[in-house]
Amino acid sequence: MLKTKKNHKSIRVKLFFTMCFAIAIIVLFLVIINSVVLESFYLYSKTNTVKKLYSRINMYYNSNVTDTNIEEELKRIAYNNNFDIFIETDTNTIIFSTDKDLFSAMNVLAQANSVTDKKPIYSNNKITISKINDIRNNISYILLSGSLDNGYYLYISIPAVPIEESVQISNQVLITIGIIILVISAIFASYISKKFTSPIVQLNDITDKMAKLDFSKKYKEVETDDEINELGKNINIMSDKLERTIKQLRANNSELEKDIEEKSKIDEMRKQFISDVSHELKTPIALIQGYAEGLIENVNTDEESKKFYAEVILDESNKMDKLVKQLLELMKLEYGKREFNNKYFNITELIKEVIRKSKVMLEEKNVEVQIVADEKLEVFADDFYIEQVVTNYLTNAIKHVIEIDGKKEISVKVEKNEKNQKIRISVFNTGNKIPEDHINKIWGRFYKEDSSRNRANGGTGIGLALVKAIMLNYKNDYGVINKENGVEFYFELDQNDNIKSANSLYNDKS
Repeated sequence: MLKTKKNHKSIRVKLFFTMCFAIAIIVLFLVIINSVVLESFYLYSKTNTVKKLYSRINMYYNSNVTDTNIEEELKRIAYNNNFDIFIETDTNTIIFSTDKDLFSAMNVLAQANSVTDKKPIYSNNKITISKINDIRNNISYILLSGSLDNGYYLYISIPAVPIEESVQISNQVLITIGIIILVISAIFASYISKKFTSPIVQLNDITDKMAKLDFSKKYKEVETDDEINELGKNINIMSDKLERTIKQLRANNSELEKDIEEKSKIDEMRKQFISDVSHELKTPIALIQGYAEGLIENVNTDEESKKFYAEVILDESNKMDKLVKQLLELMKLEYGKREFNNKYFNITELIKEVIRKSKVMLEEKNVEVQIVADEKLEVFADDFYIEQVVTNYLTNAIKHVIEIDGKKEISVKVEKNEKNQKIRISVFNTGNKIPEDHINKIWGRFYKEDSSRNRANGGTGIGLALVKAIMLNYKNDYGVINKENGVEFYFELDQNDNIKSANSLYNDKS
């Protein structure tokens, strides 16, 4: 941007100095013309004047005018034109002179050519006009010398010094006037350059912003109907069209990116699903295949064995069905394809219902669940998915609960987290602690702490992965804590509908 401003200033400065330079050149040209031409023109003018005066004097002496009248007329002409006139006869007798020293000067001129510079200006068979520079007396003058028709010799002298002084004075006046004009023109040029460059600077700023795809600035149209104003109008039109086009392109690009992202997610989900299913269904498919072949080949002929084979096939089929459904649900949660039906509901009532459904498992383990909760606590979420979270936590607690210090315990606690004003639900069971290096691994797909992967009690290994996916969609905290005598799993829920995003994209928190 600094560079742009510098360019703006240079345009104005260049225009200012160009105008001032042009005016200075004009003044200098006038001074040169005055010095060269004025003197030449003056000499030309005076040459014509003395030539006319010669003809006039020649006419006087050829007419019947008396000598007295001629002398008065000559004096008047000499006085009015600042001339010196000298007339002598062919015998060197002076009959008229307006300068008593002219004759002596002429004699000096005739005798001292070595110190006198003589430059002819005009000459014919009767007269010669020259510029005389008398070096000895340090004077210059224009001299006409010639003969009249009556035989007299005529000399007309015009001082040259006033001509040179006039040129100098004229040049001084021109220079003074030129300086004044230059100052006035500089002020005027500054105003003109600013007025001329201001719309150009404005247009440059607009196009600079347009180059950065910023179309907020528009050209302010003026009343003058010139090319710059028309250019400004056209740039405004172009800016509006570009802005609309780029917005449309961005919208199309955004839709295209979404489509590509959607396709990428679907492809990734498909690959992950195929990978997971192919990995986890190998064992049940092998079992089903083995027992089915046993039935076909009548390995055991008694009805009880056949019934056992059929029950194994049915049980493995149910497990496969459950696994596939859980995998599909997990994929939808992880890739943001599941919409939540959020509403207010009593979390304590939901927990009691989950415990009631788990009554058979609890009786088998010979353990009761203790509940510490406010009966009136409500949360805002999808009760179907929250029930899955509670069920997974409770099922894990039942599977892993063992007696510690003569006590077997499972407890569910519901309390308000004062730090973030959320509801925290925790499920504790007495038992072995989870190794620290497994804390993060338990939330992954198909993780089973039992290395033997007992199919009777191991489950699918997807339950905690579902919990993680659900909580990340709600952007709420979840986790596990090793206690002194057992393990506590927890998660948090919002109390109101000011949740960040119930349908946000899945981001791996681990």
